[in-house]
Amino acid sequence: MKSLILRLSINKSISFSVIVLFFFVKVIAQPAVYTTANTHAHNDYEKPFPFYEAYNQQFGSIEADIFLQNGMLLVAHEANQLTTAKTLETLYLQPLQLAIQKNKGFAYADTSRVLQLMIDIKTEAIATLDQLVKTLDLYPEITKSASVIIAISGNRPDPSLFKNYSACIHFDGELNKNYTTDALHKIVMLSDNFKNYSQWNGKGRIPENEMTGIKKAIDKAHALGKKVRFWNAPDIINSWYAFMRLGVDYINTDHVVAIADFLKQLPDRTYTSPVVYPIYTPAYRNDGTNKPVKNIILLIGDGTGLAQLYAGYTANKGALNVFNMHFTGLSKTSSYDNYITDSAPGSTAFSSGEKTNNRAVGVDHTGRALTLLPVIFRKRNMKTGIITSGDITDATPADFYAHQPERSSSDAILNDLLKEPIDLIMGQGSDKVQSVTLQKLQQYFNIVTSIDSVQNNYTKPWMVTENKAGLPFLKGRGDWSQQAFTKAIQFLSPNKAGFFMMLEGAQIDHGGHANQLPWLVSEVLDFDQVIAKAMQFADSNGETLVIVTADHETGGLSLTGGDYTTGYTSGQFSTEDHTAIPVPVFAYGPGAQLFTGVYENTAIFYKILEAMKIKN
Repeated sequence: MKSLILRLSINKSISFSVIVLFFFVKVIAQPAVYTTANTHAHNDYEKPFPFYEAYNQQFGSIEADIFLQNGMLLVAHEANQLTTAKTLETLYLQPLQLAIQKNKGFAYADTSRVLQLMIDIKTEAIATLDQLVKTLDLYPEITKSASVIIAISGNRPDPSLFKNYSACIHFDGELNKNYTTDALHKIVMLSDNFKNYSQWNGKGRIPENEMTGIKKAIDKAHALGKKVRFWNAPDIINSWYAFMRLGVDYINTDHVVAIADFLKQLPDRTYTSPVVYPIYTPAYRNDGTNKPVKNIILLIGDGTGLAQLYAGYTANKGALNVFNMHFTGLSKTSSYDNYITDSAPGSTAFSSGEKTNNRAVGVDHTGRALTLLPVIFRKRNMKTGIITSGDITDATPADFYAHQPERSSSDAILNDLLKEPIDLIMGQGSDKVQSVTLQKLQQYFNIVTSIDSVQNNYTKPWMVTENKAGLPFLKGRGDWSQQAFTKAIQFLSPNKAGFFMMLEGAQIDHGGHANQLPWLVSEVLDFDQVIAKAMQFADSNGETLVIVTADHETGGLSLTGGDYTTGYTSGQFSTEDHTAIPVPVFAYGPGAQLFTGVYENTAIFYKILEAMKIKN
C-alpha cells in the first residue's frame, strides 16, 4: 500500500464527481424563488448613496419621490427638504443611462434582470408627469430599453387618461380600486398601505382574520396578472419570510443591504427534505433499569445543539428517533482554558473525565497523557470500535486513542493509535501520514478501503479508510454511516465481554461552520437513522446502553420558520464558529436514568463507568 488512502483512478474520480454534482444539484438546489429582483427600495433617495446602493444589490425596483419646482424635477420626501442639488436626472436618470450604456442596452449585466424605476409624484399629477415625459425624452436609452420599467405612483392622472401616455410610461395601481381593461393595460403593479389590512408589527404570526384579507388582496392582483406591493409594512426578517410565504412580489424595504444579504443567503438558510423516513418504535423493556450493562454505544453529533436536532425533527415532518429517548440531560461544554470549547477538549472530556485546553487531544491541561475509555474497557476484555464521517485523525475520534497537545498533529496522532487497544476504526483516511508511520500501521492493522472487507476471523485490528466516508451526505456519502454502524455491530457484538463503540456524526459541525442549513439538516437526519439502529440493537440485546450527545454547538443556529406538513425548515446563524450553549444528552437502555440533569461534560465519562459498575 503506497498511501493510507487508496484513491479511485482518475477516470473513476471524474465520473464520480459528475454523479455527485448531479445528485447535489438535484437534491439541495432549491429554486431561489425570491432574490433582490423581488425587492423595492423604498424612499431610496434618503439612502447615503441614492440609486447606487440598491442598484449594486440588483434590486428589482427603486423608488424616487419627485416635486415639480420651477420647471425642475427635484427629489425629496417633503417639500421642505427640496434642493436643486438633488434632481431626478442627477440622482437617477444619468446613473441609469450610464449603466445601460455599460451593459449594452440593459439595466444590469445579467440581461434577464429588469429594473423598475418607480417615480412617486408629490406635486400636481398632470403637470409633473408632462415634465417627466419631456425629461425622459432626453434619455432614449432608458425609455427604449426593454429591461427598464418606468412606473408612476403617488399623484396620478385619472385612470381613464393612462392610455394617453407614451409606451415607456406605466403606472402603479391602487390595490383597493377597480380598473378598466384599458387602464389595466398600463398598470404594472398594484400597491396598498399594509395598515389597511393589518396592524401586525412583523413579530410572531399575522392574526388569522387579518391574513384572510391580505391573501384576498394578493389573489386579486395575481388574478389580474399584476405584481403586488405593500407599503408602510413591517420591515424585519420575520416579516420578509411572511411576505415571501404570502407571495408578495415586491418586498418594500428601507434596509437595502440587510435584505440583500438575507435573500442571497436564503438557499443556505432553508431546507426541505426530499425524503421522510419512518421512526423506530422503541420497546423500552430495559430503559432506565439497573440491569447490568455490557455494551456502550456513544454517538456524538459534532456541533449538534437542540436547534440542529429540532431542524431535523421539522424536516422529517415532526419525527426524530432521538426524541423517543426518555432520559435526557444537558452537558456544559466549556474547556479547561476557554468558555467556548472546540472538539478536542469537548470529546476528551467524554473519553477521560477531565477538562483540557482547546486543541488538546487525550491529554490534560499540562500535556500529561490521560487514561482513556478504551484502555479502561480493555481491562475487562471489551472490544472498541471508532467510526467517524470525517478524517480518522480528526479531534473527536482521536480523543479516544491519541495523546497530543495539538489536534492538527495527524502523524503523531496515528502513531498513538499503534499503542491503544482499538479493534476497529473506520472513516476517511488522512493524507498527512509519513511513510514510516504508514509502514507501522500496515504491520499492526488490516488496512482496507471498504466496509465490506472487514471480517471477524482476523487476528489484527481493522482500519477502514474510505474517501466516501468524509463526504457530506448530500455530496455522495449516502448511508455510509449507517452501513459502518451495522458492520461494527457485526464485528464487535460477538465478543462475550462486551464492547464500546464511538460513532461521530462529524459533518453536522461542518454544516454549522459553513452556515448551510441543507448540509447541517441532512447530516442530522443521517445521524438520527444511526441512532435508530443503535436503539434497535439495544432492544434486541438487552445489555446495551446508548448515549447520544455533542461536544459543543456550532453556528449559533436559530430556527426562524418551519412546516411539519412539508418538511420545510429555515434558520439564521449568529456565528461561523462554536458557541457556549449547553448541548442535550439522551440515553436509552439500562443505566439511562444516570444521564438526567445538568452537568459538566466530564460527568458523562463517570456516568458511563457507573453504568458499567467500574470504579475509576
